[in-house]
Amino acid sequence: MPSLPPTGPSAFPSPASSAPQGRAAVLCGLAGWVPPRVVTNEELSRRLDTSDTWIRTRTGIGQRHFVEPGQATSDMAVEAGRRALRSAGTDTVDAVVVATTTPDRPCPATAPVVAARLGLDGAAAFDVSAVCTGFVYGLASAAGLIAAGVAERVLLIGADTYSSIIDPDDRSNAIIFGDGAGAVVLRAGSPDEPGAVGHFDLGSDGSNEEMIMVAAGGSRQRTSPGEVSREDRHFSMRGREVFRHAVTRMAASARNTLALADRKAEDVDHFVPHQANLRILRSVAEDLGLPMDHCVSNVESVGNTGAASIPLALTDAAARGTIRPGDNVLLTAFGGGLTWGSCFLTWPALAQPGLPHDQGEELAS
Repeated sequence: MPSLPPTGPSAFPSPASSAPQGRAAVLCGLAGWVPPRVVTNEELSRRLDTSDTWIRTRTGIGQRHFVEPGQATSDMAVEAGRRALRSAGTDTVDAVVVATTTPDRPCPATAPVVAARLGLDGAAAFDVSAVCTGFVYGLASAAGLIAAGVAERVLLIGADTYSSIIDPDDRSNAIIFGDGAGAVVLRAGSPDEPGAVGHFDLGSDGSNEEMIMVAAGGSRQRTSPGEVSREDRHFSMRGREVFRHAVTRMAASARNTLALADRKAEDVDHFVPHQANLRILRSVAEDLGLPMDHCVSNVESVGNTGAASIPLALTDAAARGTIRPGDNVLLTAFGGGLTWGSCFLTWPALAQPGLPHDQGEELAS
């Protein structure tokens, strides 16, 4: 494989418009939800050639959550979305964006279904498909709607049901992924107030589409009976190549965002990367010169939840009081496509969310 391009700020140029001016999207609500069913490493070890020690050593993951049979991505998205709306103190938004790789159906999009179930009839609603970068792409999309004056409030949900596309007998992937949903509410505000989301850096490399993919099920390779192999029906990932690209792309993108924000690594209080696995998180933090105690991670308890991973990590950190108002927060992600993206914000004062695994209805006051 050709060597990757350099990782400096000029490696993946961003448009000048990514620096926010005028109206901005401001974070005003946050929540997460994971299914009650916990799948431990010990449970996986009973049917796969693995062990708790082997999984923890290579991924840092101790457990993950799976939906029950019959549950879908929209079910988790509704749970997270309802809690995020409550956190924001509102029951209305102008748009609903769902970032997911595992929609309920190929057609229609999942977002209108979620909007209807939340009582948001009439709101604009659409899906964003950027795999594990989906939440950051969704943030940029939501911010664009607000900046353009199309929306005053946007509900953004990252939700993925990876248990529906992972081959349960594929040890390399079955140990990594879990199901979950995380959501934020964004309102119109000014770019200089706490919670303003901006300084986006987004990129892609479609020449490496086969590195992370589900081959069948689209118009390129249809799921005709008897014509699709088991491998093509399930999620596949070339782990070693993904590791190298993930570290390089996330670190470079994060540097771009810091440059756009006129910040340095030492200005970052909390680094929140896509929760791919602990080894990738450590490598990206090291590349950026950030100590691990600045890196927010919940991968041990939920695994890799795709587009849900960043909002779930934020929810967990906010609920535990790790992230506080006034803290500088850097987000970065990498996923299939290939895609990558980063953004920066100063944390606002929010209603404290409950932990994602808390199945109660009420948020902490």
